[in-house]
Amino acid sequence: MGSNLHVVPYENGWDVIYEDARYAESHHATQAEAIQAATGMARRKKVELVVHARDGSVRTRSNRYVGPDLSAIAG
Repeated sequence: MGSNLHVVPYENGWDVIYEDARYAESHHATQAEAIQAATGMARRKKVELVVHARDGSVRTRSNRYVGPDLSAIAG
């Protein structure tokens, strides 16, 4: 199993990045778009998806992401 996948604020948007990675996998204008992209990646890699708030705190995490659509929490 690989590293956890995070949705984090970056500049004026949101990045999808693996834990301890140097570069983001993708950059998105909204958190909802980033969550949507990260969801598929987390499912394929069977890793935990961690969604952060704009202040960097953890909003939610999902172990081996298989749960409901997290885009509802996007703010």
